[in-house]
Amino acid sequence: MDTRTITPARLAESVIAVPPLARDSNLRIDETENRKLVQFIEKGGVNTLLYGGNAVLYHVRTSEYARLLQMLVEIVAENTLVVPAVGPAYGTMMDQAEVLTDFDFPTVMILPQKDIADAAGIASGVRRFVDAYGKPIVLYLKHDRWLPAELVGKMYRSGIISWVKYAVVRDDPAEDRYLREVLAEVPSDIVVSGIGEQPAIIHMRDFDVVGFTSGCVCVNPAKSMAMLRAIQSSDLGTAEQIRAEFCGLEDLRNSINPIRVLHRAVELADICRSGPMYPMLGELEVEETAAVAAAATQLRALGAA
Repeated sequence: MDTRTITPARLAESVIAVPPLARDSNLRIDETENRKLVQFIEKGGVNTLLYGGNAVLYHVRTSEYARLLQMLVEIVAENTLVVPAVGPAYGTMMDQAEVLTDFDFPTVMILPQKDIADAAGIASGVRRFVDAYGKPIVLYLKHDRWLPAELVGKMYRSGIISWVKYAVVRDDPAEDRYLREVLAEVPSDIVVSGIGEQPAIIHMRDFDVVGFTSGCVCVNPAKSMAMLRAIQSSDLGTAEQIRAEFCGLEDLRNSINPIRVLHRAVELADICRSGPMYPMLGELEVEETAAVAAAATQLRALGAA
C-alpha cells in the first residue's frame, strides 16, 4: 500500500475508484471477492481507491472496522493508495480514529453529516478528529453550501485538509457558483471532481480541478483511465467519446440508485460476487437487474482506447 503523503501530483496519477464492498450471504466482509475486484481495478491502471459511500461505510459496524482496514491493507498492491472513510456520526468517527492509529493510511475521508449538524459544529468536529487521528483529512463536499467556502478556506489554511472531494450535483456542471467560491479559497490542484465521468471534463477543463472519482471505473478501469489521460492532454474529443460510453450505466445509477446499481453491476459484469446489498439499502427489482446487467456487460466489453 502506498503510504506516502498525498500531493497534487499523486492525485493526478489515477482516476480515484470508489468501489463497492463485497459481503457474503451473512453480510460478513468477503476478502476473496474484494480482492478480485481490487485486482481487476488495478489491472486497468488505477492505483487509488476510496472506500466511502459505494462501500456503504455510512452503516459499517464499529466492531468490524479494524478487520475492514486490515483487509484493505492486505489486498492492494504496493503502489496503490487507499483512502477509507469514517463517520458520518461524530461518535463513530472518533472511535474509528482510535482504530486508525494502528494503520498507515495517509488520510481518510469524513463522510458528510447533514442532519443534527451545522457548519461551525462540523468544522469543530473535523478539527477534533484530526487532532485524534494526527493527519489531515479528505473533505467531502456533497451538499450545496454545506460548509461556507470561507470556512473551507480557513480549514485548509489551518492544515486539517489533505484534499477535497467536490460532489455537488448540478443540472449544468458548468454553472456552479459554489465550486468557484471554494476554488477561490483552496488550490484547484487539491480539489477532485467527485461525481464520476459525467461532469469530469467540465470540472477539469473549466475549473482546473486535478482529477475525478468514479464508481463505474470499477467496471472498466482502463477506459476510465484513458478518459483521464485524454483530459490531461487536452484531447477533449476522445475524452467526450469515452464519457458517452459510460452514460448507459451512469444513467441507471442516476435513475435508480447509484450505490445499489454499482454494487450489483460489478457482479453482473462477472468481476466479483458482491453479495447482498447492505442494510439500510434494498435490492434491485427484476427489470432493473436486467437493465443493469446489459449496461454493465456492455461497458466492461469496451476496449481501453
